[in-house]
Amino acid sequence: MTHRFNTTLKAAMLAALCSTTFALPAMSETLKFVSWQKDEKGYGDWWGEVIKAFEAKHPDTKIEWTKVERNAYADTMTTLFAGGQPPHIVHLASFEFQSFADNGMLENLDPWIEKAGINMEGWAGQEKCEWNDETACIMMLYYGFVMGYNEEILSKEGLSVPTNWEEFLDVVRKTTKDLNGDGIPDQFGTGHETRGGGGQYLTEMLNYILDAGGRWTNDEGKVTIDTPEMIEGLTRWKTIISENLTPRDMTAGDVRKLFADGKIALKLEGPWLYPIMEQGAAFENLKLTKPPFSPPNGGTSNVLAMPVDISDEQKELVWDFIATAMSPEFQTKYATIANSTPPMAGADVSGAENEVPHFNLLLETQKAAAEANVDRIPTGLEINFNEFAKMVMEEAQRMIINDLEPAEVAKTMQEKAEAIQQQ
Repeated sequence: MTHRFNTTLKAAMLAALCSTTFALPAMSETLKFVSWQKDEKGYGDWWGEVIKAFEAKHPDTKIEWTKVERNAYADTMTTLFAGGQPPHIVHLASFEFQSFADNGMLENLDPWIEKAGINMEGWAGQEKCEWNDETACIMMLYYGFVMGYNEEILSKEGLSVPTNWEEFLDVVRKTTKDLNGDGIPDQFGTGHETRGGGGQYLTEMLNYILDAGGRWTNDEGKVTIDTPEMIEGLTRWKTIISENLTPRDMTAGDVRKLFADGKIALKLEGPWLYPIMEQGAAFENLKLTKPPFSPPNGGTSNVLAMPVDISDEQKELVWDFIATAMSPEFQTKYATIANSTPPMAGADVSGAENEVPHFNLLLETQKAAAEANVDRIPTGLEINFNEFAKMVMEEAQRMIINDLEPAEVAKTMQEKAEAIQQQ
């Protein structure tokens, strides 16, 4: 693969090289760990337990755990790496590590895995962490989507839980309502983030594209957007947004809270939805089931990695942190604390359904997504993903604002995606 800097990374590198200093992380007994999941119910709790166990094992070492908001995360990490001050423990979304790995900034983990004798066979999504014939990271989650529904809202309308696209559209249309008579919907049929970055926007769209049989690229990495299946998927997305069946201009967190508080009838989401539901005002009326779409949305989520430019002593500590997170003990706890399917093959999840009643549903949708090779990162566009995602989001928004034909938009996306791929 041709090595190149992405635009953001190149600019940040240039700024760093022009500065008077280029400091490497100072030797210390503090390891820096930056994450967007720090305050998340479930995942944040699990990370907290990993940190506690690591610090107990290494009493002279502390983890400095800092939260950075998801919408600023990629830029923050790029700046830290470019300035020669990356966090010691590198936590990235699965679509973000490629640029760092491609520019030689991430440690090859193969020798560490081999030395530790860890069996990676069957580790869910781990093949996505292979970059330039090296293991650049450890996949921390491969998931399948579920669908949350508000039983009370459906019951009031005499509706059943939908099992296909036609039923889904009927339900979301009938449950989108202006309840206070001001002419503005305050109850929605479904909910999608439309305010965040391109990566999340594409994830939301994928629910409809996959069920229509569309893919951004094929298995060989060829762009496949100008197809009847993709046109149908874009048509479905346009319908949901243009008919205001979802709230507009909201972050993922805002939309999830609306569902948890009883303002949305149906919510397509990953396994992290349940802990949010538990904190909502409408929790007693909320249930989880299989999505009405096939295959379900899903794929890789986030990874752990290690920077190259830290001391050997720090690398030993960082690897032990990663190994702690990968241990059978914490892979089992991933099911019960993080409410998610652990990536380790054969992790002991017996009894997980006692603490997470829907755990078998999570396993079922994860398996279905994996069998269909679903992932939000298109093959052949890994390095260019951020640019590609931004382009798709902009063209999709233009389709809705200017009421463009999805077939016309698919042609434009195809041309622009091919140009991005050839850069």
